[in-house]
Amino acid sequence: MADGWSTDTGEAAYRSRDAVKNLTIKIHIQRFTSTAALSQHLQQQVLTQQERGGIELDTLNSQAQSAGDDEEELVVGWQEKLFSQYEVDLFQSEAVCQTPLERQYHTEIMALERTRGRRNRRIFTYTDFDRFTNWEGDSQSMVTQVKSNPTFLAHRMANVRHRRQDRRPVDSTFPKSRLITWEPSEDFVKTSHVVNTPVQTMHIMGDMGPLGKLGQKEKECLLCTIRADGNGVITIKPDFNKGKEPYRVETEGEKREVWRLTLENVSEGIRPEEKEREQRMYKDLYVRHKDYLNSLVGQDFEMPPPGILRLLVNGEIDSAKGFEYDNLYVHFFLELPHNWSTLPFHSLSGVTQTCRTKTIGKDDVAFFSYPFSFEAFFRREDETEESLPQWPVLYFKVLSLDFWQRYRNEGYGYLVIPSTRGKHTITCHTWRPLQTGTVSELRRFFIGGSPELEDYSYVRVPGTFKGERLSRFGFRTQTTGSVTFNLHCIQHARAFVDASTLKKRRQSVLDQLGGFSQQGSVYNVLEAFQRARRRMQEARESLPRDLINTTAQQNSESNA
Repeated sequence: MADGWSTDTGEAAYRSRDAVKNLTIKIHIQRFTSTAALSQHLQQQVLTQQERGGIELDTLNSQAQSAGDDEEELVVGWQEKLFSQYEVDLFQSEAVCQTPLERQYHTEIMALERTRGRRNRRIFTYTDFDRFTNWEGDSQSMVTQVKSNPTFLAHRMANVRHRRQDRRPVDSTFPKSRLITWEPSEDFVKTSHVVNTPVQTMHIMGDMGPLGKLGQKEKECLLCTIRADGNGVITIKPDFNKGKEPYRVETEGEKREVWRLTLENVSEGIRPEEKEREQRMYKDLYVRHKDYLNSLVGQDFEMPPPGILRLLVNGEIDSAKGFEYDNLYVHFFLELPHNWSTLPFHSLSGVTQTCRTKTIGKDDVAFFSYPFSFEAFFRREDETEESLPQWPVLYFKVLSLDFWQRYRNEGYGYLVIPSTRGKHTITCHTWRPLQTGTVSELRRFFIGGSPELEDYSYVRVPGTFKGERLSRFGFRTQTTGSVTFNLHCIQHARAFVDASTLKKRRQSVLDQLGGFSQQGSVYNVLEAFQRARRRMQEARESLPRDLINTTAQQNSESNA
């Protein structure tokens, strides 16, 4: 018989966009005895013989009818209150009712007694408003399950969810405990760090006592627990059977009776017209939310003037590695080539924080994660110039400063801003000037200081250099480390087209217009207009000067 029970009694979580009030569950409990098991086994054999042409046994049907007292099936809705025999006996007396909810229960129970409309005997419920809901934290389900111990978080959550029901008003205006703990201990963090999500709880209970002695508190057992939060997550323990074997419920005591429990989801499905109406409602809601976001953003985006390229760079000095000394920092500035400009209040230079290195593998790495940003504008003065513009250059210098305030130059480098928009990760290698002799190295080691460049732009060919070739003959350097940059470039332009491209596009448009007709009527009209204009100009130049002045004077008098 043990193989006919379902042992998977863990909780299951469901997510639904429908209102939780539409949840409906069918609960079926049946006392399991040896007589009932034999009757069920014989009934299955009778049904098999009946299919083969056998004779039905009437005695089994009579036994099944007499076993109706030990079986109950009920359909329960979400937060539907069904009173137990214990509650009926308790709340019949108005003297024991202390809260408005208990007085409401008294009224409902008296109405049920007058109409005799109570439809349950063994199955009853505890809703989220009942004080008996706290019973969950102290009691254990009678459903036979795999041996498992509740976790520390589950034990704490059982108290947190019902904390609002345990509150009592206090006369003093001062809090009973400190609101802020400035130096929390490990035990305090362990006991206080729990999830406090508001959850509604409902318990489906069963009174497993004898039929004539219902209402005994010790005979009550938990059949099912349902929780629902505001995010549409519904948790049920144990899960619906879904065609599997029933759950085994074993009571405590000397007899240790066994019951069969079956749970089934009988919630009504949404009708097609309601589903369509709900989809239209969600679609309308999404459209309104989209319009609201568009109204916040607006349609008037800031556009650069025509013919001007706007460059936005959001960058980050990520890390530096491979340098000789520790406690590194980076000094950088941006050089704008010819025809580039920026706003007066924008800063094009900066200094990072001093960072100690960390050994990763064989390299000592300093992680700066220093953000920077700048904005620049490019405008070409000569429209006929066809050469590509020069892009801004970021020059940087890596330095070190130790505890004794010894300042050392660790390396120079530069970075050309990428001409393509998007995200770029660039690693730049550096070098530092090297002076011959041991005196400079001793000075660098003991008191700090090393050769430096007067102008950082001489790391590459400076923009102010007018010669053909920059010679560095005799200049000695030493390779040091590398610096990694993360750049995100944005380019914004309106009608940024050079003259040659504009001429080519104009010619292609004329060619397309001429190709619309086999005779090229549009192109011929444009050429005829150009020829007539040239003949007019030639005729005007061939006329005598005094005749041109007289005609202009007559035209001015007629206009006056």
